[in-house]
Amino acid sequence: MKTAICPGSFDPVTLGHMDIINRARKIFDHVIVAVLVNPAKHPAFTLEERIELLKRCTADMDDVEVVGFDGLLADYARERGAIAIVRGLRAMSDFEYEFQMSLFNKKLNPDLETVYLNTTAENMFLSSSGVKQIACFGGDISNFVPEVILSDIERRLCAGGKQT
Repeated sequence: MKTAICPGSFDPVTLGHMDIINRARKIFDHVIVAVLVNPAKHPAFTLEERIELLKRCTADMDDVEVVGFDGLLADYARERGAIAIVRGLRAMSDFEYEFQMSLFNKKLNPDLETVYLNTTAENMFLSSSGVKQIACFGGDISNFVPEVILSDIERRLCAGGKQT
């Protein structure tokens, strides 16, 4: 079985994330969506909330597992028997960072490959931070996040211009 990891903060998960997860499923037998703990960030949703939101978004995907993750991705991939990390690229600016991270991961785990999937044209601009900013000011985010979690995101982020 070929297993890949789709890591990310997913704060909140967007349709762009879901597109990458779905496309990774076409390449690999098992996809682990690893929700990262990043001490440098201050997420709008807790780790447990982000995992729950992603589980609801992937409920009909038997080949997808959603987990929380803290530590080195290269070590976690080895521990889980994953052969690849799948990353979405929106623009060249994403590539520079992702390329550096793939070299670090390759050095730490020589058996691990990084696979880049270009985002679809309709999702090239989409980011969690953009969604949070629009939601924070009461904008319509229904075209950017999965419908199954839209109300959860709106309840948390759409508060008349203030985050709750």
